[in-house]
Amino acid sequence: MKLYNKHRKVELIIDDELIDKISKSGVEHFPKEFGGFLVGKYSDDFSSLSITDYILPKSYKGGRYLFERSSKGMKSFFSKLFKKKKEYYVGEWHTHPNGSTRFSDTDLNAMINIESSPSVNIRNPVLLILSVSDKQLNQATFYIYDNKKLIPYE
Repeated sequence: MKLYNKHRKVELIIDDELIDKISKSGVEHFPKEFGGFLVGKYSDDFSSLSITDYILPKSYKGGRYLFERSSKGMKSFFSKLFKKKKEYYVGEWHTHPNGSTRFSDTDLNAMINIESSPSVNIRNPVLLILSVSDKQLNQATFYIYDNKKLIPYE
């Protein structure tokens, strides 16, 4: 799948199989929200982002309208990943069970905190929100964070 964000002029590439794997993780936790980390890499000119994998959190809290994941131990994990594969943390994903893929104020604030965190070196993190039912993925929307806004890919 290829998507484009006109605002940042950046393409996002992700295999349909990877979307399927991520959504299955979300469906397994239905009716609670669930999520994790997105891994990938940008092209040399930063015009294209390839999402190559996802990572599940080691610990988290999931509720009907809440998902909070821990980042404990992830800095070391991502450092090793970069050394081995030249891939790195590019953003977050989580589900909205039987909900829309529209981001909430909580989602936006989480991305603001990620971008401003001194331990995270990413200027425009990506957010993937998946609408899931107890059986399947209903819809998926990717957003890019820029200047306290989340702007969808198309």
